[in-house]
Amino acid sequence: MLKSVTVTVLSLYFAGVAAGQSLQSASEWAAMAFSEYRVAPNITYKKAHGHDIKLDVITAGGTSQIRPTVIYLHGGGWVGGSKEDHALFVLPYLTRGMNAVNVDYRLASDSLAPAAVEDCRCALRWVHRHAKEYGFDTSKLVVAGESAGGHLSLMTGMLDPAAGFDNECPADQASGTSVKVAAIVDYCGITDVADLLDGSHVQSFALMWFGSLPDRVDLARRLSPLTYVRQGLPPTIIIHGDQDTTVPYQHGVRLHEALDRAGVPNQFLPIPGGKHWGWPRDQYLKAQQAIFAFLAQHQVLAQ
Repeated sequence: MLKSVTVTVLSLYFAGVAAGQSLQSASEWAAMAFSEYRVAPNITYKKAHGHDIKLDVITAGGTSQIRPTVIYLHGGGWVGGSKEDHALFVLPYLTRGMNAVNVDYRLASDSLAPAAVEDCRCALRWVHRHAKEYGFDTSKLVVAGESAGGHLSLMTGMLDPAAGFDNECPADQASGTSVKVAAIVDYCGITDVADLLDGSHVQSFALMWFGSLPDRVDLARRLSPLTYVRQGLPPTIIIHGDQDTTVPYQHGVRLHEALDRAGVPNQFLPIPGGKHWGWPRDQYLKAQQAIFAFLAQHQVLAQ
């Protein structure tokens, strides 16, 4: 718990610098954040196979005021990563006055596919269930993530209960009812899971996520965002490096084209020369500006 709180407090301090403020104004902002922001770490949102699966909530002030909220799902190829080591990824959203929910989920070492997708769907249901308690505006929820987190963000925002991945959610989260998000932010996410299981694009992390499951081909299709493209999905922004060889650039291109055909509002932002991560600073800033302009365009944030 102490680690989570410490990381978050330090994150809030440096958010001012990340937002382009002077050190003096960043210090003033940090003092404000220290007194006004609230951190609720390591909340168990689900229990599965002996594991307490947890999330952190950061509210940008008193919970009597509802705010747009980002649900952040970390990357790591479904085999690594944690909410703690991705805490800084929620900073841009916090500086815009949004609440943040930073989510852990089961990795392959604990449970194979589709456990991570099931957990993230339950996290979304938890947010809906606890909206009044924390001041989440359920009409302005954004689900975001990078790499495997991008894939999970797409799946979380695109699925409905009929897909069958909500059945493990606690009974008090009303797993049979529909839950929606207002927008999806996909950084270099996997959109065709089968593409990483065989052929020239095979990745060891994808093989580890599936292990020796006998129904791998069918399950990979069911776990691919491209399978669920249809009219009425949330507005989606896709950011992908055009030199990405971990999650091929065409994953982003194909999703963008499929969303266009279905009439789903979306924006595709290629990162010229960008690999899977580690882009130049100006490219990250360009991506952040595009995200917040997109969210404003679709009435998630004020202009």
